[in-house]
Amino acid sequence: MNIDLSKLTTEGRNAASAHIDMLSTEEMLKVINAEDQKVALAVEKVIPAITRAVDAIVGAFRKGGRLIYCGAGTSGRLGILDASECPPTYGTPREQVVGLIAGGHRAILQAVENAEDSLTLGVDDLKALNFNAHDVLVGIAASGRTPYVIAAMQYAKSLAATTVALTCNDGSEMARIADIAIVPIVGPEVVTGSSRMKAGTAQKMVLNMLTTGAMIRSGKVYGNLMVDVEATNLKLVQRQINIVMEATGCDADTASLALKACEGHCKTAIVMVLGQLSATQATQLLQDNGGFIRQALVNAGIK
Repeated sequence: MNIDLSKLTTEGRNAASAHIDMLSTEEMLKVINAEDQKVALAVEKVIPAITRAVDAIVGAFRKGGRLIYCGAGTSGRLGILDASECPPTYGTPREQVVGLIAGGHRAILQAVENAEDSLTLGVDDLKALNFNAHDVLVGIAASGRTPYVIAAMQYAKSLAATTVALTCNDGSEMARIADIAIVPIVGPEVVTGSSRMKAGTAQKMVLNMLTTGAMIRSGKVYGNLMVDVEATNLKLVQRQINIVMEATGCDADTASLALKACEGHCKTAIVMVLGQLSATQATQLLQDNGGFIRQALVNAGIK
């Protein structure tokens, strides 16, 4: 089967790198770097669409819904990377943000032949998660034409779930299906068709914004501190202590004692110190205010 890639920006030839094989190593890298600098500007242009997606994800979380990423190859791996970082960074349940990749777990490390061309695997993967109308599906594909992702998006639409397309080509089928289309146009790649480069970087930046924005709006950041971080290693134990110190102005001993009293829940420790409360009182105050530190402090009259 012939696939017409001629209309895909990500498959075009880049004039800036037409003779890159003849350049010195340093000049070659300068060309790559110059092209990479265009990525952030492309993402900036689609912030309104990213905003809509973040708000939809926050709304889903408040109703007990999930954020599900779906992609193939590089795009699928980027979704899995972003999803896997949410529990340790923000203390989220592991099922709240999930990454799916065409071909399953094996495809994370190596290509699985023809998996991305399947019109059934994407649907099967969503059904295995009991995907429902309360969830948000973000389909990720630089080309915007990956069958695995398209089928998953169509299934999600049939359930009245919110669908988001993240692609790097205008007028794609994925964008037409989606409720929200995020389309940063990064232009042709330095190595023709190697969409793991600029397109992949753009996708990573957008995914960072989706989860970071949603977590901030869900009360998991106070100031710019990750106050729901899980202390799963020695570095993160120290990070928790530092966060409590930064948020409250207390010393390390006070921070450590507060964290110990609330079994290592950073957010509770902060409210304990600022409000001079017990762990039980701080826990209840946070529960009464949806887990938002600032709101809890204001409503309790704590400055």
